[in-house]
Amino acid sequence: MDISDEVRAKYTAVIGLEVHVQLLTSSKIFSSDETYFGASPNTQVSVVSLAHPGTLPKLNRRALEFAIKMGLACQSEISRFNLFDRKNYFYPDLPKGYQLTQDRTPICRGGTVPVTLKSGITRNILLNRIHLEEDAGKSIHVEGEDDTLVDFNRAGMPLIEIVTEPVIRSSEEAYVFLSEIRKLVRYLGICDGNMEEGSMRCDANVSIMLKQSDTFGKKVEIKNMNSLRNVQRAIEVEIDRQISLVEAGEEIVSETRTFDADVGVTSAMRTKEELNDYRYFPDPDLSPVVVTDAWLDEIKSGMPELPQALLQKFVSEYELPEYDARLLTESKEIAHYFLSVAEHVNNYKAASNWIMGPVKSYLNEHALTIDQFPVKAETLAELIRLIDEGKLSFSVASQQVFSTLITSKENSALSVAQQLNVIQDSDESSLLPLIEEVIANFPEKVIEYKKGKKGLKAMFIGEVMKRSKGKADPKLTDQLISKKLQEA
Repeated sequence: MDISDEVRAKYTAVIGLEVHVQLLTSSKIFSSDETYFGASPNTQVSVVSLAHPGTLPKLNRRALEFAIKMGLACQSEISRFNLFDRKNYFYPDLPKGYQLTQDRTPICRGGTVPVTLKSGITRNILLNRIHLEEDAGKSIHVEGEDDTLVDFNRAGMPLIEIVTEPVIRSSEEAYVFLSEIRKLVRYLGICDGNMEEGSMRCDANVSIMLKQSDTFGKKVEIKNMNSLRNVQRAIEVEIDRQISLVEAGEEIVSETRTFDADVGVTSAMRTKEELNDYRYFPDPDLSPVVVTDAWLDEIKSGMPELPQALLQKFVSEYELPEYDARLLTESKEIAHYFLSVAEHVNNYKAASNWIMGPVKSYLNEHALTIDQFPVKAETLAELIRLIDEGKLSFSVASQQVFSTLITSKENSALSVAQQLNVIQDSDESSLLPLIEEVIANFPEKVIEYKKGKKGLKAMFIGEVMKRSKGKADPKLTDQLISKKLQEA
């Protein structure tokens, strides 16, 4: 769809997201079935998750605690009295014919998630609610086959659904919001945030309205997006499709659409259900759950430091640039690795540079996480101290000592540097003879230097470094050469 920027500027996008987060509990939300991802189809089921007659659900306490943790992280109000409801819709992968969810008493009400856009603007995305529910199974459509296969392993998996208010105004905001949600669930340890495996899924409700209007247009829901980037693409495509329809005088149909990432288009699946189509009513088999003050305090006491708090800590306490702090807090494990290094050094910026540079490059190149990184935080800190003490240059440390530490079982940076014979010579008495020798060997360059070609000093330093086999302290060498050239 070719839409000019002028036409696009006439409209405001109105976007609300529904994010389903699969919780990392060891059993399902209402049964003891295992929740291991990748198991053979229909091997993690029981009479409860298959809805055999006479079976009764029992709430997983840990799932409720995980939901509360997410609410606390988003400054939501925690509901103290919780009921579960039956949401009726008839899909082949929903064994009971209804889904157990929270309609009237979501565990978390309201809340905000701050997002920072590329422009540097920060917005608070308002949440409507976070509620608990069970997942449905998975329908598998094999190409060329008339029958649909159903895997019920996922049926009954514990989910929280995070529902925003319709306050998101661009695909970029949606992308950054989802990134923040994924970061939060990983910090909290309640979900791995892997959209490709379906442990985090997102539906987007998209409508448009004229800039001067305050009346929302007809809402279209987009499903089946399996990555952050595809959510952003799908929203962009859908906004343009709706603008094209309105500009052509056609009506927007309130429906559910799917996004084809290969082609880059959305297509209709079914007309959008209204809330009354679900015929919510209280589940008679589950007792109300009361969250006491003592229980809530216990959950609060187990909350980890969250990304925003760590970001502020890195900026204020460790005096890092905000850019560094944002990169370091993208991952809980990277942030904690930095904190471990920072316990043993005073040069926090150097620690940040090493982690964002050589360490991350190695991890990316070898597709590893920081937990699999072979160099301990204390060892990296020792390497940084050796540079700060003038015993190693950064180039020698990064190109020789660092790479050796990665491949060897040696845990001492100093020992490796000594074995490689790369400890810098910071002894003035041993450097002066080399410097005097270099100056004596290049009398014509000395004359040129004294006539104003100050850039030649780098040549003298290079010669000293070459003759010392890279072991001369660059700072001391620079100082001594400047002094000797003035005297020459």
